Amino acid sequence: MKTADIRSAFLDYFRAKDHTIVPSSSLVPASDPTLLFTNSGMVQFKNVFLGSEKLPYVRAADVQRCLRAGGKHNDLDSVGYTARHHTFFEMLGNWSFGDYFKRDAIRYAWELLTSVLKLAPEKLWVTVYHTDDEAYDIWNKEMGVPAERIVRIGDNKGEPFASDNFWQMADTGPCGPCTEIFYDHGPEITGGPPGSPDEDGDRYIEIWNLVFMQFDRAPDGTLSPLPAPCVDTGMGLERLAAVLQHVHSNYEIDLFQHLIKVAAELTNTKDIANKSLRVIADHIRACSFLIVDGVLPSNEGRGYVLRRIIRRALRHGWMLGVRGDFFWKMVKPLVEEMGVAYPELAAKQAFVEEALRTEEQRFGETLEHGMRVFDEVASKSGRTIPGEDAFRLYDTYGFPVDLTADIARERGLTVDMAGFEQSMAQQRERARAASRFEAKGQMPAELASQLKPTEFLGYHTLSAQGSKVVGIVRAGKQIDQLANGEEGFVILDRTPFYAESGGQVGDTGTLSNGSGEFDVGDTLKMGGVFFGHAGRWHGSQPLRTGDSVDTSVDASRRQATVLNHSATHLLHAALRQVLGTHVTQKGSLVAPDRLRFDFSHFKPVSREELATIEALVNDEVRRNAEAEVRQMAYDDAIDFGAMALFGEKYGDEVRVLKMGDFSTELCGGTHVSRTGDIGLFKIVSEAGVASGVRRIEAVTGAGALAYVADEERRLGELSAMLSSSGDDVTEKLRQLLDRQKKLERELESMRAKAAGSMTGDLANTARDVGGIKVVAARVEGLDAKALRDGVDQLKQQLTNCVVLLAGASDGRVSLVAGVNGSATGKIKAGDVVAYVANQIDGKGGGRPDMAQGGGVDKPQLPDILNGAVEWIGKQLAG
Repeated sequence: MKTADIRSAFLDYFRAKDHTIVPSSSLVPASDPTLLFTNSGMVQFKNVFLGSEKLPYVRAADVQRCLRAGGKHNDLDSVGYTARHHTFFEMLGNWSFGDYFKRDAIRYAWELLTSVLKLAPEKLWVTVYHTDDEAYDIWNKEMGVPAERIVRIGDNKGEPFASDNFWQMADTGPCGPCTEIFYDHGPEITGGPPGSPDEDGDRYIEIWNLVFMQFDRAPDGTLSPLPAPCVDTGMGLERLAAVLQHVHSNYEIDLFQHLIKVAAELTNTKDIANKSLRVIADHIRACSFLIVDGVLPSNEGRGYVLRRIIRRALRHGWMLGVRGDFFWKMVKPLVEEMGVAYPELAAKQAFVEEALRTEEQRFGETLEHGMRVFDEVASKSGRTIPGEDAFRLYDTYGFPVDLTADIARERGLTVDMAGFEQSMAQQRERARAASRFEAKGQMPAELASQLKPTEFLGYHTLSAQGSKVVGIVRAGKQIDQLANGEEGFVILDRTPFYAESGGQVGDTGTLSNGSGEFDVGDTLKMGGVFFGHAGRWHGSQPLRTGDSVDTSVDASRRQATVLNHSATHLLHAALRQVLGTHVTQKGSLVAPDRLRFDFSHFKPVSREELATIEALVNDEVRRNAEAEVRQMAYDDAIDFGAMALFGEKYGDEVRVLKMGDFSTELCGGTHVSRTGDIGLFKIVSEAGVASGVRRIEAVTGAGALAYVADEERRLGELSAMLSSSGDDVTEKLRQLLDRQKKLERELESMRAKAAGSMTGDLANTARDVGGIKVVAARVEGLDAKALRDGVDQLKQQLTNCVVLLAGASDGRVSLVAGVNGSATGKIKAGDVVAYVANQIDGKGGGRPDMAQGGGVDKPQLPDILNGAVEWIGKQLAG
């Protein structure tokens, strides 16, 4: 049974069991700031388990793409050395949110495995938590699994409820026992059953884990039953495919075999079992899907993890003899294997190839040199690579330390990680700061479980009366009231305030009643569905939970934000039209004063392209098309032509913004009624912000008019300075620059003549030391370039010589030294410069035959230069 068929069979089975089939979420968690990557199927449902999010269905199934290559969950170092570790993998899962529980979950799993997928029941073993008699009895008495194949697992991790068969989301909160299903590969494979001393062998392999969330764990460790127990299951697709295809290693399944064969062809490798081919096949999946989900190679955060994976794959290609680019060519066979299940991969094939090719070419330039450096370091390091050398490989040649450790391990060496960390301390601190994911507003779980989602009124009104204060939060804790002057988050049952999301900033304004006024400085989403109004209370009486308030949004600020947000959508469409459909959003900021839009593109946008993009947007503004908003099912919206933006999480019902025939996107933000409301769109800047990511900043409406007025003022000042009218200012400036270049050429010619005259005079003053001419002199009016030319001319005239020239100007001295002919090998130009520079509070350096430096112009300089002649003579004579 092929991997694609297994994936389909799983979803078809649970679809028939009334489960909603949910698409895989991004590898970049949209709603969980605590995770670097989506590492399990439950990530997109975390807020549901915490009680802060409610879904329109109670049963779900999905195939979730996962990544374990960074942060707490990191399998990168094991890939290529084991049969079942991957960076990227697919997790099959089914879910019950307060609907069915243990009996049905177990029944579904057993039926799918034995009746649908036809696994032999006698090959399956199960584990249960040691006190979970309910699960034990279901397996034994209802499913017919004999007692000898059911293993009770106790608290094997050092404390109560710390077990391989007891799952918890965090130190507190939802938790519960789990039951795991194992497949017995047979006695010809070493290893014992789960729970036995030799359970780490390969004979018994876990394929499915069924988690029963039935308790709420308090800080003191006590467990209380949850009012609506849930089911969370996960089964690795690759492991299941290995079982169904009767192979022992995941890398022997059809999906990987196709990729491995292509990798072998690209690297001209005959040994199909070579572990480097497995690394390449694994890593192309991780890299491609990370790029599809908006991650691009960089030196921090998620982009750094991607860069590490790419470079590990390239190094394994290098080990196989590849000296050109090859890795990006693996994208096409990957699309052939997985493009049907993940159409977004097929749609972005060209973009993924270009991203990988760019990174491959960049690293390929240094890989071979870096490997030579590693060989040199390894040859003199004994059994341990010093930390400072590992850091040099990272800092100079772009070798992530785990890549260095990977190479070292293959050669039986280790890396001094403590020394590396010491050398890397500042960079590591910056990386930690960049990857520290902190939420602005924390929603207490106990409060979230009591409330309904905030009703948003802001699409149709900017003020409302009689909203109820349903919660007050400060420092992540629920409080009952805010006294005069106190700050906090106020949660209302209904509000016109837009909460920051999708790049649009949160609204500001006021909440008021007869007792006082709450100044709203920002509005944030808390727990995904509750709008937290952040601000300070000013009143004669405290603001209390249950109070009624009138709400008023700052209208002018909202309107300016609305213009920029709608213009962002037009800009996105224009970029795709001018630059290509590979352009996708990588981030945005929509504020009252400006818009900032980050997008995927691998080179600077030319001035002509920017002009075309700006003209397209303004054409749409003048067309004054209706900004039509529709609510529809997500699948219907995609069929309608709507574009989903990177990083956003969408529910079943989505909001579609359509502006004429130019732009159709999913967006929950606030927008204009017609495109003409934007008034004017003006691009302010374009720049690169990361590898493969560009940024445009722009202004609209009154901000655009102010920008144009400021540009006109600058043009007027420039015209006045050039004594020209605005029409010919460009020509006048061009004439001025041409004249400047002409004068610079004339000055350069004069300096060259002066240098030539000077060198003739200085050549006549040279001292002869054993057949080598020595010159050390101060000269006036020559810059560093003229000094270098002078030294070169003296070297040609004197042949065997040592020359040192010092040019003084504005209290500073420029030094240039040269060594030529038979003097080479007896003295270095850098030593000559250093001798003088050390005496004038300066420094310098360079090649043995030419060096330069500088220092302070001191009255003793002539004596220092005379001393230099004597010192040079001694060096030559010695």
